[in-house]
Amino acid sequence: MAMKAAAVLVVLVAVRAVYGADIIVGGNSGWNQGVNYDTWAAGQTFRVGDTLVFNYGGSHSVDEVNEESYKACSSTSVIKSHTGGTTPIPLSTAGPRYFICPTPGHCASGMKLQVNVLAANSTPNPIPTPTPPATANPPPPSPSAAAPSALFTLNHFIFGASVATLFVL
Repeated sequence: MAMKAAAVLVVLVAVRAVYGADIIVGGNSGWNQGVNYDTWAAGQTFRVGDTLVFNYGGSHSVDEVNEESYKACSSTSVIKSHTGGTTPIPLSTAGPRYFICPTPGHCASGMKLQVNVLAANSTPNPIPTPTPPATANPPPPSPSAAAPSALFTLNHFIFGASVATLFVL
């Protein structure tokens, strides 16, 4: 039974690597003014296969721009413009991507997002942390440190559950 449970866990974790995750831009705040998107993005990992989902009201929209237009908060070199309140943007290639709200004054007040998309099978570079002084008996690792962290949509969960049933059969 433990082997089956381990196999199911491996399959469920692998689903994100294969199908990606839907990442809601700004979390519960969505694509709105007053959100620090630099801080929000720093807490995320973006991989090829993931989808950014922008949720916004009628006074906003989303322009994907190049780096120069991002820095200048300019919509003169728009790669693609999106409107409609909910915009899914698949992350299909590795590298930086830049998004702004083209409504006058919104980008300048911080409504812009830069993401660095990693290859699907890569790991992010860890932020260096100071090494604590050595102790005679190091504390045991916390149980949450070993727990996988992946976002699953209902479709991903259903797919994982379907594959897992193959192991049970």
